Amino acid sequence: MSLFSRTRLPSALVLALATLGLAGCSGGSISNPFSTFEPAPLPPAQENLPSMPPAFPPQDIVGRWGLAAFHKVEDRARTEAAAADQCKQPYIITLGPSGGVMMHLADQATPTELRLKGAPGNRTFIGPAEDPPGGQQDREVVSFDGRVLALRWLDSEVQGRYGTMVYVRCGPEGEKRPKPKAAKPKPAPRAAPKSVQPPIQNIPPAR
Repeated sequence: MSLFSRTRLPSALVLALATLGLAGCSGGSISNPFSTFEPAPLPPAQENLPSMPPAFPPQDIVGRWGLAAFHKVEDRARTEAAAADQCKQPYIITLGPSGGVMMHLADQATPTELRLKGAPGNRTFIGPAEDPPGGQQDREVVSFDGRVLALRWLDSEVQGRYGTMVYVRCGPEGEKRPKPKAAKPKPAPRAAPKSVQPPIQNIPPAR
């Protein structure tokens, strides 16, 4: 696909993004702040948003994630399923040396330390620390419930190419799915007791 051949993203990320072709072409959240995939439009770029604490700490998104993307909201459910399938080649988010998270910016081959930046209206952005919340290189957290994280690129050209990114948390490495418990055999029914015929009594003849 020309969408991915022009970039130099890591192979695991490229393979994850490739699921967009399946999810898009074929057709949770921390309380209320991130309950929709259609956030309100940002103010003009010159009106910088004041910085506030993010809705959750960076440690909450550290780990192994399956990754996929969609362009249409109605494709969300199958995109989450496609992302979960990518856990065999997970996208790994780690803590950065300065307390941020190590993630890729658009069209970059190596991860960069990014910051979680809060803004009014319970909004949270992930992007370079030197940019104010809502900067051109930021992604906005559209939804996050601890298991599924959705991020929207603020650069409209990048958003048009990659779509809304969906990260689904993978289980611990080497974790095996529990096997279904075998049904216990039913006990054999007890045989009905045989009737015992009373002994025939010897009745003396009448005299």
